[in-house]
Amino acid sequence: MNSQENTAVMPQQDTDDEISLLDLLIVLVRHKRLLIGMPVAFAALALAYGLIAKPVFEAKTTIFPPQQQQSSAAAMLSSLGGLAGGAGAALGIKSPNDLYVAMLQSRAVADKLIARFKLQDLYEAKTMTDARLALAGSSNIASGKDGLIAIAVENHSPQLAAQIANAYVEELRALSKTLAVTEAGQRRQFFENQLNKSRQDLANAEIALKQTQEKTGVLQLEAQGKATMEALANLRAQIAAHQVQLAAMKNFATEQNPDFQRVRAELGGLQQQMSALTKGGKEDDVLVSRAKAPEVAVEYIRKVRDLKYQETLFELMAKQYEVAKLDEAKDGASIQILDAAAPPERKSKPKRALMILLAGFGGFFLACISAFVLEAFKKSCADSESSQRWAELVRAWHGK
Repeated sequence: MNSQENTAVMPQQDTDDEISLLDLLIVLVRHKRLLIGMPVAFAALALAYGLIAKPVFEAKTTIFPPQQQQSSAAAMLSSLGGLAGGAGAALGIKSPNDLYVAMLQSRAVADKLIARFKLQDLYEAKTMTDARLALAGSSNIASGKDGLIAIAVENHSPQLAAQIANAYVEELRALSKTLAVTEAGQRRQFFENQLNKSRQDLANAEIALKQTQEKTGVLQLEAQGKATMEALANLRAQIAAHQVQLAAMKNFATEQNPDFQRVRAELGGLQQQMSALTKGGKEDDVLVSRAKAPEVAVEYIRKVRDLKYQETLFELMAKQYEVAKLDEAKDGASIQILDAAAPPERKSKPKRALMILLAGFGGFFLACISAFVLEAFKKSCADSESSQRWAELVRAWHGK
């Protein structure tokens, strides 16, 4: 009994489906003019726009950025095989190309290009922000799976599009020289900071030595010490000679004898000089006194030692800095251009055939919707209750 009821119901459902599909086809056929006219109109508008619109040309530059050496963390991840991708993403390890793409899309590069080609006037932008947005909208910078970076620039002038695309590479090289992007650049920046610090320390050591020389009067410790010893020996010899001379003169001359008084005065002067050298002297003396010699020697040696240390350190930092500069220059030059941008011969936009096809498809889709809406409106107007509701809606619209 149930099977007979199911058998009786199924044909009825098929009939209803068939009737509903026929109704849809009938509606479309009734509005065949709309289904044909609207796509044709949309396609005609698209064709007119394609003929009127100013052509846009796309120039493309492909570069091969320098590849940094694989770090120990990346080397460990590579040994994991299939897990390397997930682990690298979790640790935030990205391709070096992403860094160069970010540099190409940076505001520093954009401002250089805007100023270089006067793009603010070309894009008729009121502010630099608008000019940057216009440049970003006309530029497409992407890194491919093959390790290459493609720089595509669109412009109404094919020559200008090629110039801007190639200028991206030039500004990237200039920017990479100012930023420590590569390992060589980081070493260059480190040694540059250390070199500046060593230069300042060396200048301070030179000033400290100069102040010590001015304070102690020591210009060359070894030479001045030798001169002091020779002066002491000479003074001692002269004092001994004058003492012997005075002892001899006492045998035949009195103390009022002019020669005796002269020799005694000379002996007194020599003894005063000896006292100055053995006990201390003035700060501007050329000879270092024996009493001050140890203190002056220690202070002078320390200052000279600091100066020599800073000189040696400065020379080492300078050598390392020059080596790092050469390495960085090699890395900067290794941004190789695989395909330089050339003025394109064919426009990239607008694509008339695609525009006409999309416009026709959109017009047909809108025409189908319009046909069903019109059919529903006719049926609602034919119904008395729906007609009253439409009339009530019209009165409400007019405020009645």
